[in-house]
Amino acid sequence: MNVFNIIGPVMIGPSSSHTAGAARIGRVAWKILGEDVAKAEIGLAGSFAQTGRGHGTDRAIVAGLLGMFPDDERIPGSVSIAKEKGLEYVISEIRIPKSHPNTARLHVTGTSGRECAVQGASVGGGNILITGVNEMETSFTGASDTLIIAHQDTPGVIAEVATLMAWHGINIGNFRLSRPHRGFQAVMTVEIDGTLEKAVTGKLQSLPHIDSVVYLKAIQSD
Repeated sequence: MNVFNIIGPVMIGPSSSHTAGAARIGRVAWKILGEDVAKAEIGLAGSFAQTGRGHGTDRAIVAGLLGMFPDDERIPGSVSIAKEKGLEYVISEIRIPKSHPNTARLHVTGTSGRECAVQGASVGGGNILITGVNEMETSFTGASDTLIIAHQDTPGVIAEVATLMAWHGINIGNFRLSRPHRGFQAVMTVEIDGTLEKAVTGKLQSLPHIDSVVYLKAIQSD
């Protein structure tokens, strides 16, 4: 058991679920987007929607979208900082059937016009579970270094990714593939043991039929 599961995360409160976890969900969206967020549509479901404002969930998610960590002392003033940086956002209450009570769905647009969508839940103690990226199902916690690889659903792509990683001595701890329709875009979610050198990310990006590669460091080391 990780010590953070016992004493909770280092964070700006008041709530590990509603604040620390929310900040991490926002930060994951920022990382996946790969650039500063210009606009964000923030949908809150369940307990996030009902009590989130009182627990600072809105400020925490905005802080994450600004790239802040859960222990950043600027979180209480994130709304003002977002305004200064020109980050426009709207927050609404939504319903997501069969989802965790503390779930957020974020649709973000970057300064270049690039977009991405992320759905995640704060599952307690500041821990999160990302269940969707760009409308495709995922399942990763951020406890391990994670690769999110968008690619064309073409024979041999997964084998090439696995071979390249094996060549560099990288062990795959967990793997998930999501493809809404056969033969179109798909997403690999690959949790790895240890860390990944930047050069390896570049080599993965250069493989045929790979659209994008996002490398997310583990929550406690990012």
